Amino acid sequence: MVRSRDRSRRRPAYRRRPNEFRWLWIAATATYGVGDLVSTIAFLEYVPTIREANPVVRFALESFGLSGLVALKIVVYLVMLWISVEGAREGDGLLYYFPPVVLTVTGAYLTASNVRLLWVA
Repeated sequence: MVRSRDRSRRRPAYRRRPNEFRWLWIAATATYGVGDLVSTIAFLEYVPTIREANPVVRFALESFGLSGLVALKIVVYLVMLWISVEGAREGDGLLYYFPPVVLTVTGAYLTASNVRLLWVA
């Protein structure tokens, strides 16, 4: 089999390695989508004396309540998923891996931070 150096003729990474793509996005969903969302909601409900630090998230919460927070997270998630898929189609490894890794690391950090604040409050 001859490998093509032409990136436009190669199959996208998510088709060549579907399990890798799936697990990258499961990790992003678990940490950013679920972990941060649940810990933020718990934090807001159980520690009302402390405000949300992120001004964009604070605006979404003040304007639209929890549905604004959920909508904001969904929009960010879908934009990052789109970037990853486009990166895979273009054969760009950085754009393929960067979005789910960033969401996973960010979600893990924010979840841990929220849980810590819940613990000390």
